[in-house]
Amino acid sequence: MPDGLDLDAYFRRIGYDGPRQPTLATLAAIHARHVAAIPFENLDPLLGRPVLLDLPALQAKLVGQRRGGYCFEQNLLLQAVLDALGFRVTGLAARVRWRAPPERPLGPRTHMLLQVQLPEGPYIADVGFGARLLDAPLRLEGELEQETPGARYRITAASVGVFALSTWLPSGWQLMYLFDLSPQVQADYEMGSWFTSTHPLMWFRKSLIVERVTPQARYTLTNLRLVEQQRDELVRERTIADARELERVLDEVFGVTAPAGAEAVFAKLSESA
Repeated sequence: MPDGLDLDAYFRRIGYDGPRQPTLATLAAIHARHVAAIPFENLDPLLGRPVLLDLPALQAKLVGQRRGGYCFEQNLLLQAVLDALGFRVTGLAARVRWRAPPERPLGPRTHMLLQVQLPEGPYIADVGFGARLLDAPLRLEGELEQETPGARYRITAASVGVFALSTWLPSGWQLMYLFDLSPQVQADYEMGSWFTSTHPLMWFRKSLIVERVTPQARYTLTNLRLVEQQRDELVRERTIADARELERVLDEVFGVTAPAGAEAVFAKLSESA
């Protein structure tokens, strides 16, 4: 088991008490419960706070506190859990293309995902893509549309050795990111996370996204706009009016306590509006 990992504490955090054998069913169950219990959020980069990626720090924040995190934090924690369970898992990296026009040049590899080798074949697991969290692992097979309880996805060949992950929206297929199968190491993620969380032009420094996906609905807070959806059908949305309401939404909808208080987050978002 990776040093510093409290597997029982993690399972209590996500509400999982099922089998611990390294099977597809186990992976799918953990994946679904993780995104329902540990929300995606970028409060630390938004507030100029450091993002720590060592396992003790990840466990303290995502398991021990009422916090979530972004892709490097979420997927590094999941990787440690899967390693401890005996899965064959490899860390990968991706270039984000979400909402990017086709003519925009490719950016750096600022997203982390996992490849998991199973008897059924290779799968990708990703509990850290904010704005379109995956609620299930996906088979790494080109041109195959895959339905999850909360959305529809497909993986296609973008070029030789490069895969594209897309999701279906009411407007059509939307490209999420491009990735290959080159294994990454901790230093790669440290560099990517540092760039993502400190570069003044990066989205996470200026805007807020908080998201969780439960079996019932997808909840997304983008800056001060809260949206609840069921398989892309809008259930309700509203704009957060003040810091008190923001604190209540973070607490009741996402189970998050903001560092430095909701007032600091609301002030930061008001400055950027």
